[in-house]
Amino acid sequence: MKRQDVAAVLAAPYSRELLESPIPARFAYVGVDDEPRVVPMGFWWSGEQLILATVPGAAKVRALRRRPRVAITIDTQDRWPPLALLIRGTARVELVEGVPDAYLEAARKGGVPAERFDEWEQGVRALYDRMALITVEPDWAKLLDFETTLPKAVEDLMSAREAEGSGARRES
Repeated sequence: MKRQDVAAVLAAPYSRELLESPIPARFAYVGVDDEPRVVPMGFWWSGEQLILATVPGAAKVRALRRRPRVAITIDTQDRWPPLALLIRGTARVELVEGVPDAYLEAARKGGVPAERFDEWEQGVRALYDRMALITVEPDWAKLLDFETTLPKAVEDLMSAREAEGSGARRES
């Protein structure tokens, strides 16, 4: 997918809504045992990259260094029709000292209550000397709003049904 096409999908109003929402990303990768994994993770959208952070010793850190391709879904469950933003990209892992600002912003966005944030931040800073910063630059994206955009298989089925219908009308 061309970079400008990815950027256009991610700039769409529903995409922005999902990227700025408190909904965690469903982060999919392949583990070191070659088995698929999906984990919910808080994230921060920089405008160009998804930024996530975790414990340096997390299994996903080892796995991402071995196989950095990932898939991410951010979707709703509280509206109809639902929204789903599907993203693919390559993860870059970097060990950083302390707690990255993106991790704190992801937590703030993700629902740590404002009145408890300072206390929570102190606890996090006391716990983590270092963190693994995971940066994903999307190289593919699709927004499904089930009004103007659908999964390709559904679009194909609808087109086939329409073609069948117009063929039947021509025959009569």
